[in-house]
Amino acid sequence: MKIFRMFARNVRDAFKSVFRNFSLSLASISCISVTLIIVAVALVASVNVKNFTKELERTVTINVFLEEDVTDEVIKDLDEKIKKLDNLASYYFQTKEEATKEFQSSSEILDGVVNSWKEGDTPLLNNFRIKVKDINYIDDTVKELRTFDGIKAIKYGEEWVGQMATAFGSVEKVTYGIVIALTIVTVFLIMNTIKLTIFSRKREISIMRLVGASNINIKMPFIIEGMVLGALGSIIPIFIITFGYLKFYHHFDGYLYFKVIQLVTPEPFMYYASAIVLVIGMLVGMIGSASAVKKYLKI
Repeated sequence: MKIFRMFARNVRDAFKSVFRNFSLSLASISCISVTLIIVAVALVASVNVKNFTKELERTVTINVFLEEDVTDEVIKDLDEKIKKLDNLASYYFQTKEEATKEFQSSSEILDGVVNSWKEGDTPLLNNFRIKVKDINYIDDTVKELRTFDGIKAIKYGEEWVGQMATAFGSVEKVTYGIVIALTIVTVFLIMNTIKLTIFSRKREISIMRLVGASNINIKMPFIIEGMVLGALGSIIPIFIITFGYLKFYHHFDGYLYFKVIQLVTPEPFMYYASAIVLVIGMLVGMIGSASAVKKYLKI
């Protein structure tokens, strides 16, 4: 019970300090809000880019067309080699007859085209349809496939797939970097605010030491104060995530320009993102406060 009473008192002191030093607290909360807004936007962007990459991996298929006179032995050998590909997610083999039926069922016009062919005289080829685990290594997978015998051509939209994968990867790295950099900046903002608060309360801290207050009792209100500042500073970014992203999603009907570039559905994503922003705000507040107290109080 004593621990709970001490904690409750520390929480009370922390809130008192926030309102007692309102101008400093307001400045700190404003700075935290600005940085967390950018963190939130970068977080949303990075998650969506990750989703774009996954969607690209799901939709892109490597079509491996075999030679016209390929034998069953060669097909079996290719099947075994494809199974051993490091970047393989899934694959299946399609005979030329199955390819013809699929082509025929695509539309009435194509059905008429197929019906004009002589029986058994199809220009389509036996093929393997391959999905990869990581789109960033699709070129390496294709290079390995080109070393196999019995293959006539490989098609996978190489003109745009590689460019999109590279672009998505670059954007993802940049957004992660922004989140990390701004989190560090927020820690320093909290540290500077707490330093000013500590300076204005030197006499109070000296009295606490004289009456025998332990180090933890002196430090805890400052740490909780940093957590409170971080939580208050995350309110506006959370509001932007919750309502801004929802409006953005519906404005673009859930995707950007192409169906493959699908946005992450708002629910439950915006709740997870809001919780992450809140946790980041509280953690950097606590870390910033703890660092300031340790360094400048020397307790």
